[in-house]
Amino acid sequence: MTPNQYTPEEPISSIATALAPAALGIVRVSGKDCIELVSKVFSRPKALLEAAGNTLVYGWIQENCHAELVSASSNRSRNEFGMTSEAKIDEVMLAVYRAPKSFTGEDMVEIFCHGGPAVVMAIQKLMLKNGFRQANRGEYTFRAFINGKTDLTRAEAVKEIIDSHTDVSRSHAAGRLAGSLFKEIDSIKKLIIDTLAAIEVEIEYPEDEETIADSFDREDIEAAAERLEALVESWRGEKLYQDGARVVLAGRTNAGKSSLFNAILKEERAIVSDIEGTTRDWLESWASINGIPVRLFDTAGLRQTSDVIEAQGVEISRSLVHDADVVLYLVDGTQGLNYEDREFIEKCEVPLIVVFTKSDKAGVLGAAPLGEGVASNEVRAQGETSPSVCKISSKTGEGMAELFKQIYTILTAGIAGAATERSQAGLGSARQKDAVAAALESVRHALVSADDNYTLDAVVQDLEDALDSLGEVTGDVTPDDVLGSIFANFCVGK
Repeated sequence: MTPNQYTPEEPISSIATALAPAALGIVRVSGKDCIELVSKVFSRPKALLEAAGNTLVYGWIQENCHAELVSASSNRSRNEFGMTSEAKIDEVMLAVYRAPKSFTGEDMVEIFCHGGPAVVMAIQKLMLKNGFRQANRGEYTFRAFINGKTDLTRAEAVKEIIDSHTDVSRSHAAGRLAGSLFKEIDSIKKLIIDTLAAIEVEIEYPEDEETIADSFDREDIEAAAERLEALVESWRGEKLYQDGARVVLAGRTNAGKSSLFNAILKEERAIVSDIEGTTRDWLESWASINGIPVRLFDTAGLRQTSDVIEAQGVEISRSLVHDADVVLYLVDGTQGLNYEDREFIEKCEVPLIVVFTKSDKAGVLGAAPLGEGVASNEVRAQGETSPSVCKISSKTGEGMAELFKQIYTILTAGIAGAATERSQAGLGSARQKDAVAAALESVRHALVSADDNYTLDAVVQDLEDALDSLGEVTGDVTPDDVLGSIFANFCVGK
């Protein structure tokens, strides 16, 4: 959707819930005369038309067969609403919203029906048949933005919160949805505007004895630059929580990869067996590591094999390792490291944690202590730094917290604000990051212009450029193609 394609107030309809068996389904409509259009296929049209905003109305969705439209000679039975039994589609509750107190700022109705796909589709088809147009992707949120009900930071947060994989990523998105980023941008804009006002006064009423450096208070602009820099730095951390990271479990056969995979997911996803080569292909699932969403990969055991299928799985495992953000290299704690383990660890170019498994068995079997023989100069003799080492038991959970801590440390290394709280402002998209970075560059240039004794007009231009860039973040100044890119990625029901 772009403003050029947008038809103001045109009645639209869409299914707002997944097309899967469920207790409830929702069909959402919005736009001019939408309440009147729904009333034509509702068993209690008068009750709906007279309903106040933010109220519920009970009845039936039906074909256009109100009592007054049914022939008096009809032999069909009528219920208490005066409709024929054959006309019924579903028993529903209608949530009525009156403009401007609605999500889109327009009149809206949400039809709560039973959640069978056939029922939901039947109601949606009836809406389209009776004056509604199928809503485009993100059109409801788009209308909310156009009608001043939200800004772009909150609009983008809607999709973020839908796509979030962990409680932490959801919480960060919820903070932006609640306005944390908008408020921070607005506060920074005020610092710049106040400085511009002071400069404008100086331009109108110059003091000959003053230099340009004395013409305005630098503290506000320096504070704005500092806060903009913090926002730019927040993007790396926010991106990690949005996109997640790739964590690959690698190691020899029977090292315990599938057991650890199941333990992290807290469900039996991978087949666990003492038979070597059980895992021939890779498995993948989303998991949470201390709040960071990770795509966790269970891979085939690394070994030489004459089995063609298993050999393909081994090659895929090596490819996944190459593309990983963190590799957990598992070693059977009852057996310890061998030459192949040491060779892999030494050559691995990806951040690595050596995980000794089966710690609950090692002592019972009388094996050497897990830490013995794994000093940094032995694990990676030729490397400048040694990998992290951890011992765990997938069966008892021993060492899992320490393993998660080590993974978290590697993933967040060098990322400022990785543990940003919901109440703190953080950038939610690359678009926002680019716009804030442009604003930061303009503010810094304004300070340089002042230091180099440029004219006040030059400083004003830099600060106005900064305001324009910040306006792009919130949507005060936004090209049509940017809007199209943002809302095209939403689902139809939003």
